[in-house]
Amino acid sequence: MRGNGLALKNGLTHLVLAAVSVVLVFPFVWMLTGAFKNGLEVVKMPPRFLPSHWNFDNFVRIEQFFPLYRFLLNSTVVAVATTLLQIIVCAMAAYVFAKIPFKGRQGVFLLFLTTMMIPAQVTLVPLFILFAKTNLIDTYAGLILPGIFSAYGTFLIRQHMLTVPNELLEAAFIDGASYYRVFRSVMLPLVKPTLAALTVFAFMSSWNNFLWPLIAVNSKELMTLPLGLSKLQGRWSTEWDVLMAGNVVSFVPIFVVYLFAQRYFVKGMTMTGIK
Repeated sequence: MRGNGLALKNGLTHLVLAAVSVVLVFPFVWMLTGAFKNGLEVVKMPPRFLPSHWNFDNFVRIEQFFPLYRFLLNSTVVAVATTLLQIIVCAMAAYVFAKIPFKGRQGVFLLFLTTMMIPAQVTLVPLFILFAKTNLIDTYAGLILPGIFSAYGTFLIRQHMLTVPNELLEAAFIDGASYYRVFRSVMLPLVKPTLAALTVFAFMSSWNNFLWPLIAVNSKELMTLPLGLSKLQGRWSTEWDVLMAGNVVSFVPIFVVYLFAQRYFVKGMTMTGIK
């Protein structure tokens, strides 16, 4: 009886999880199928799940609204540079907070974490003034620099570094390794899962960022893909079929990054909370 009850409980759990998964995945599937429909089929009632004719013209029509490949290149450059720099900065800060003792370390770290409670909208005006006075508005540097500092990323990596035994570091110091050598050769290889998880988060955040590029970019040559997709929504009407095609193009890079990092992703998320 106990075995039957456990099997029933597991079956109900899997059924609920499957139902939730369908709800979460359905918008993406609808977006994908909508990208191949014509304008009438997208808004047709009752809705039709699959297109009657698979239409690839929507991906070509995007170029009528904005230079897709130029915006795609800009988004790629900004997202890749921001992700790499954020990983480097967060990993170094996490190493200091986790393994290098200094007076007031815990207090400084708590103060560092309080920046997570400040909404990004609050810092937009002073950030814009700072970048305007340093002539970084409408430049790649102006798009990249605000995203390379992340209190959440530092916290994520620090929690994993705390699980690394201090004896490993002491053995490396005895062998003559410097702080940098220990960081590069000992710590980074051990926290690869967390670095992979942060890579996905940082890339996705930078790729989907809309508000800061909207403020920091004036020229069309530096606009990113989210800014281009906003041009598909008009005041009186919206090209829903083309908009869905553009969203599919925007979704593919994030999905590819996740595929490359997925074997470390779940492991990184589970290990960062264990001390």
